[in-house]
Amino acid sequence: MSNDIDALYATFQLVLELSQPAARLEQLGLDTKQIDALTTRYARHREQAIRRARGPVGAWAAHEVWYTGPHEQDVYWPGLLQQLSPTPAALKDLDDASTRIVSHLRHPKEPSFATRGLVVAYPQAGTTTNIAAIIAKAADRGYRLFIVLTGPHNALRQQTQVRLTHQLIRPHPARWLELTTSAQDFRPPPISPEQILQASGGPVLGVVKKNATVLRKLTHWLAESSSLLHNYPTLIIDAEADLPSVASSSLTPRISTLLSTLPRAAYLGYTRTPWANLLLEPGADDLFPRDFIATLPRPAHYTGPEVLFGNAAQTLEEMDRADDGYDMIRSIPEEDIPRLRPESRAQVEGFTPSLPDSLHRAMEYFFMVAAARQVRGGGSPHNTMLIHTSVNATVHTSFLAPLDALRTQTAQQLASPTFLTHLRQLWQQEMHHVAATDFDQQPVPFDELLKHLPTVVHGCRIITDNPSSNDHLDYAAGPLTTLIVGGTTLARGLALKGLSVGYFVPAVSPYDTLQQMNRWFGFRIGYQDLPRIWMTNELATWWREVVAVESELRQQLQRADDEALSPRHLALRVRSHPKLRIIKAAKQGQPLPFISYGGQRVQTRYFHTRAAWLRGNLAAASSLVASCAFHSSQIQGGPGLGRYVFFNVPAQLVIDFLTRYQFHERSSDADPYLLVDYIQKRITRANSLTRWNVALLGKPSETPDDTLTLAEGITVGRIIRSCLSNAAPEDTDTVDIKTLMSRRDAAIDLPGDINHLNETEIRQARRTHLPHTGLLALYPIDKTSASPLARPTRSPLNAEEHVIGVGIVFPEPATTDSIV
Repeated sequence: MSNDIDALYATFQLVLELSQPAARLEQLGLDTKQIDALTTRYARHREQAIRRARGPVGAWAAHEVWYTGPHEQDVYWPGLLQQLSPTPAALKDLDDASTRIVSHLRHPKEPSFATRGLVVAYPQAGTTTNIAAIIAKAADRGYRLFIVLTGPHNALRQQTQVRLTHQLIRPHPARWLELTTSAQDFRPPPISPEQILQASGGPVLGVVKKNATVLRKLTHWLAESSSLLHNYPTLIIDAEADLPSVASSSLTPRISTLLSTLPRAAYLGYTRTPWANLLLEPGADDLFPRDFIATLPRPAHYTGPEVLFGNAAQTLEEMDRADDGYDMIRSIPEEDIPRLRPESRAQVEGFTPSLPDSLHRAMEYFFMVAAARQVRGGGSPHNTMLIHTSVNATVHTSFLAPLDALRTQTAQQLASPTFLTHLRQLWQQEMHHVAATDFDQQPVPFDELLKHLPTVVHGCRIITDNPSSNDHLDYAAGPLTTLIVGGTTLARGLALKGLSVGYFVPAVSPYDTLQQMNRWFGFRIGYQDLPRIWMTNELATWWREVVAVESELRQQLQRADDEALSPRHLALRVRSHPKLRIIKAAKQGQPLPFISYGGQRVQTRYFHTRAAWLRGNLAAASSLVASCAFHSSQIQGGPGLGRYVFFNVPAQLVIDFLTRYQFHERSSDADPYLLVDYIQKRITRANSLTRWNVALLGKPSETPDDTLTLAEGITVGRIIRSCLSNAAPEDTDTVDIKTLMSRRDAAIDLPGDINHLNETEIRQARRTHLPHTGLLALYPIDKTSASPLARPTRSPLNAEEHVIGVGIVFPEPATTDSIV
């Protein structure tokens, strides 16, 4: 800023503080450029003063934070609040999250900027409302052009348009200009953008499909008045930033060209998965979130994956009562799959599904859920069941006649006492598996829902939803009970109201099926106890793994604020996460990035139960323990404690063990070749991991019959790890124990009292005391492992030999420049 501008600043500030009309500024003899410069400086000073009073907003911002929240004179944010009815806690979360994101944008008065950011949300968790909040707050500060990019299908674009029109335009229709409507995507108007934009005194909104033709038309239309665009600071929000794959899509250059047309523009991508393509695929450089990555908080009353899969144990004492989630998953036998989808593309034409008993049962339960919800009342008035067996529209259509015949048959059978007895038993069984009182609901007696059952069955619509379908959901027409055979249109974003029953068979692409299933999470107000999902055991295993990966990555993203990691370094960590291999496998054929175990914990959860496989691992563990007893500089523990810790053992002992130990093939993050390769790289490149601590973590023995001796004089009691029921494909000897290593186990070799350390404190203590030392933990698991607690989600291990589990804790990278 020039000296002349500096001299005028005090007078200019006084004019603004006294809220004088803008016309008074002309009396100072300022031109437009000077006013812009002074406005930017004043806004920064004012916002930074508020920031000092409130505290820092975030660690990732690479520029001065200029926005810290709404002002009394704001227009669009208060208008949005008029359209919402959130609880105070939900409103605070919305306000805080949107403020933080807007704070990472650039001030709209800056002469030029090109911001790139990413927001990681939860599936079906109010993303559109968060987008509306960001638009409202940015508009209050001077952003004038807003383009929201949606998925490639009209239904999703229309849904987003309707929501944003209701939340943003409706409170102030005279202030806004809409480039699109619910009925029409963007079409170049017959007059120039200069005429349209200048006629609008307020912000401009367009909701546009991510379609190459539409984006090209929008870009060419805006380019007609490139000089005018300087006066229109722009925010482009990509509501589906990882659909389709960014780096391989023809849409990336279209979006990049659109951004290059705008001299003052921010690109903000939204993803519902922490392994977004913008992070995984470095080829998408122009859209990479180089400025910031933000995570949205988990909303209150949100039904997330923990409802189905539970939470991992955090302490040793919690291990036997670890939460496995609610018993809501039902099995589809493998032999049913050929009846539900063609085995090859050549068999699509002429395919007619034969509905198996599992689908009969799912539909019958869905009808009863819809009837029970009418008894309860409240919440969404809609009811939805989603069937996904294929992405092919022809296959979807082939289901309509058989499903309608089954619906008709069900309606007729409601007059049969035998059939009603069958339904009563099914309802009572399901109510026994999941207690309504766990969700503060009252159970619905069968006789009560029976009164509504005929109306529900007769009124149920059966439709397909895909790009070729003529049937679409119209929730404005009144309460709907709908059975949907869904494809790609339903893959992401499009809300299915009242979703209560799912029926999933792995499609040709497991990734597509997993994306379909992500929509299962969301808000289930008034019926949190009633949802059920039918799927194959294989698919349940996939999903359980992906949920675990997502949970770890979300935690890593949240920790990044504390560590002040740059987005590029954070993306490097995400791409190299060892468990991302399962995502790559689901996407089929995508190249695997290098693997880094820095700061990671690896634990075995899958085991074979056959004796020969298990005896090999027992032998490997015995050899390691004997060697550690000889080479360790210090040994703590004993049979009375049920554990031993061997300190400061050579890395070669650990490498030899990992070479001999057989990890189950489903252990995506525990590839012995990758583990050994990583250790050797840390040894040669950073002189790290040259020494290890090895722990044998059993329990105090009660009788000689419950012990395991791994070396001379080293005996511990065997621990109990029951397995998840129906957690592996049928006809295999695979078991899944879900959780092996507790939080306290990861601190077993730390000095002092570790019993009350939380996760953050453990990580900090390991950085302080053991910055270059790894921990290898061995777990002697009883071969029967019958849990003393009767839980429908758990079964005895029933292995042929005792089991050795393995947990590994790797030290964090020495510097933020390298993750080796």
